[in-house]
Parts: sequence; C-alpha cells; structure tokens
Amino acid sequence: MKVSKEEKIILDYLKEKKEEYIDNLIYTGLNKGQIERICQELLAKKLISIEVAERKKFELSEEGKEYLEKGLPERIVLNLIFSGVNDVGNLSLKYEKANIGIIWLKNKGLIKIIRGSIEVEKDAEKYLNEKFPEEILLEKIRLGIYEENLSEEEKNILENLLKRKLVVEKIEKIRKVKITEIGLKEELEIEEEITQLTPEILFKKEWKYKKLKEYELIDAGKKYVAKEHFYNRIIKEVREFLISLGFREFKGPIVEINFWNCDALFMPSFHPARDIHDIFYVETEKKGKVEKEIFEKVKNEHLKYWKEFDEELSKQIILRSQNTAISARVLYLISKGKIKIPLKMFAIDRVFRPDTIDAKHFIEFDQLEGIVVDEDLSFVNLLGYLKELVKIFGAKEVKFKPAYFPFTEPSVEVYVKIKNSYVEVGGAGIFREEVTRPFGIDFPVLAWGMGIGRLVMLKTNVNDIRDLMSQNIEFLRNK
Repeated sequence: MKVSKEEKIILDYLKEKKEEYIDNLIYTGLNKGQIERICQELLAKKLISIEVAERKKFELSEEGKEYLEKGLPERIVLNLIFSGVNDVGNLSLKYEKANIGIIWLKNKGLIKIIRGSIEVEKDAEKYLNEKFPEEILLEKIRLGIYEENLSEEEKNILENLLKRKLVVEKIEKIRKVKITEIGLKEELEIEEEITQLTPEILFKKEWKYKKLKEYELIDAGKKYVAKEHFYNRIIKEVREFLISLGFREFKGPIVEINFWNCDALFMPSFHPARDIHDIFYVETEKKGKVEKEIFEKVKNEHLKYWKEFDEELSKQIILRSQNTAISARVLYLISKGKIKIPLKMFAIDRVFRPDTIDAKHFIEFDQLEGIVVDEDLSFVNLLGYLKELVKIFGAKEVKFKPAYFPFTEPSVEVYVKIKNSYVEVGGAGIFREEVTRPFGIDFPVLAWGMGIGRLVMLKTNVNDIRDLMSQNIEFLRNK
C-alpha cells in the first residue's frame, strides 16, 4: 500500500508501541496539526483505529502544593534535628507538624527514638543536601504527569503520596490510537505527495510528475462573522449621534449619595420614590460627604418650600436610581466654574430600581440622561431635542403627555409607538428654580431621562427586556 512519508513515520512508531495516546505521537517528531491530519487519513485507509480511552493524571493537592513550597514535614524536622533540636518535645514546640515528620523519618529508617531523644542513622545526613524521592516526584507532578510516564519505583512512591493526600488522581478522556491487523501486515511503499504548492514547485513543474494530495471539499455550512452585541452596538450609535450634535458625555458613580440622587433635585425627604421599595439602600454605617456650602443651600431650598429636610437620609449611600444624579453633579461643577456654558451634556449608564421582573421591567437598566444649559432656551426646544432622539431608534410616531416630576416644571412624558401601542420611554422637562438656584443658575435648563432598553426593543423588535442582556448565541446571531 502506498503511504506518505509522514504516514509511515506514525505507522512505524505504532508497530513498536501497538497503541498510544494521540498526544504522545509528538514523540515521532511531527507537530499536532500534522498528527491530527495524518491519523484521519490512516483511519480512512483502515490502517489504524481510534477510540476514546480513560487516562489517569496526577496533580498536587493544596497540602501537596504547600509542602512543595515550604518543605515536607520530614525535611523540616530533619533540618531541626541537625541544628541541635533532638528532643521530641522541643521539636513539637518548634514545629506544629513535627509528629508527622518524625513518623516519616522513622519509616524511612533515618532516625530512631530512645527515651524521647532522637538519634539519626548514618544515611540521614546525605538528605541535608539531597532531595527525598517524594520531593523529586512532587516536583514532576507539579508540572503535570500521567500514569504511563511513571517508572515502577515512582509508582510505589506515588502510592504513598496518594495515601498522604498530597496528590490527587484525575481521570481524563483522551483518544487512543491503535494499529490494525492490516496496518501490521501491509507492506508499505512511500509515495511522495505535494501537500502545498510553492513557487519552487510551480517553477520546476514538479506537479507534473509528483502526486498532488487529494482534498475532500465539503460544505462547511453557514459562516457567522464575529460581531458586537447588538445592545452595545446601538448604545455606541446613540453615543456617536449625540457627540455629533455637540453633546459632551459625563460619567458618575453607581454607588451614589442620596443627596445627589434626590435632594439636589428637589425631591422632598418624604417623597414615596425615596422609599426602600423604589431605591436600593447600601447596608453600611458610612455616610456620604458633600461640600458644606452646597449642602446648606440645597437644605435651605427644601426648608423654605417643603418645611422639612432629613439630613441623615440625605447622606445615606444608595445604588443610583437615576442618571439625573449625574446632571446634578454637572450643575455643581458649573457653579464652581469647572465647566463652562453653554453646555450640552449626556450620560448613558446603568441605574438600579427595585421592581418585579417581567418582559417590560427589570431591576437594572441603562438610562440616557441629558441636559442643555444655555441662556436662551424654551420648552419648544426641549420637544425638538426629544423628537430627534427617538428617531435614532426608528420611532416614527411620538407623543408627549403632561407629567409631574419633583425636579422639573413644566414636565412631559415621552411615548413612542411600538407595534400597535404607545410605550413610555422617558420623562423630560425644565429644571425648577429650586433645583438650579443653589448652583447659581438663573435661566432654563432642559433635562430628560430615557430608558434606553425600551428604545432598543423598538429598534430591534425584541419583545422581552431581559433579552437585551442575552448570551444565547443563536438569538444574538440574528440581531
């Protein structure tokens, strides 16, 4: 039978071994890629068989790793003995595992105990400079070793290491290659094949008188190109759109202070949206810190209008429930002269609210927050921005309804048509004077917050908000 040079190398190796684990065929000098290919070809010619077999592999236990690093108990005890500590009681005081070390030194015939005192045998001293056989094997096992790679002597040492629970045994599934009766009896003739065309082969026209390797071409099926998660991709598109309109992106902390999330936005201390059913409170005795001047200004606005301000509640640490907290921090930076106006800002980030999880609600979601700060703005400008924003997500029909929010007046809710019904996607308005006054701003500030998840659902025809975080490959391939 005609075979390639590489096929003969593997067959000759298997004639000697009869069978071998497939990864051990690297000892033939061929690389893994060649071995896989050649074995498939030999299998097709019925010269070998391949079956799945179990293989024992040995690894160090946690205790084995510790002993390899710090020394076996018998090693530590032997060093202590030669340093002058030869009393059993003193050894126990010096080393907590002295008894284990003493037992193994006795088993090895390296020490004997007479009336509580230890005497060393003549072979003991050599192990001050030489490693114990167990130490040598532990080092080998650390690098990874299989049962077939062990000598008979090492197998005996391994048995003790397993009893001492310094080594653990694992079973692996691996392919085993066996030479068949045909492979053993068949006379083989090497036939040189061209497996790869090179400029030299083409120039010398070797392809005319040498055999070209045959390849079986099969339909590999549909190919899927790697791509970004559709949810991340759309958020990136929104970000790029807003930046193209002159908006600047801002970030803020997820673990927030109640002050920025609620109080700076003129949400009263008694407002139901501050209840534990609407905000995640962080279990900690720590309190948030806010610059005294702005804290007092916000506090006075609350006292003047609401006649109430809970300082302890204001300083509690929470998970941010709205990205409007970022807008409040931006207003503060404007008041400090760290950001210049006019300003158009936005934030796309995660917020958290206790809720019953269903197809339209989740306990965490991304919110698109935005404010426009300029001296010559009106409510009409706000509606214009909102109409443009929802167009990014493919919304063709949008409605506005009057609404109430603690921090804006006038306020509006934004609804877009998804399939046959209108769905609320956000709220907007002009910040109240009580919000902007503590920051020294005496002109309109347009503001909005939108749930990006629902807008992405509109754009992608996803019916369940939980699918926005899907890791289902088949689902994601079609988005």
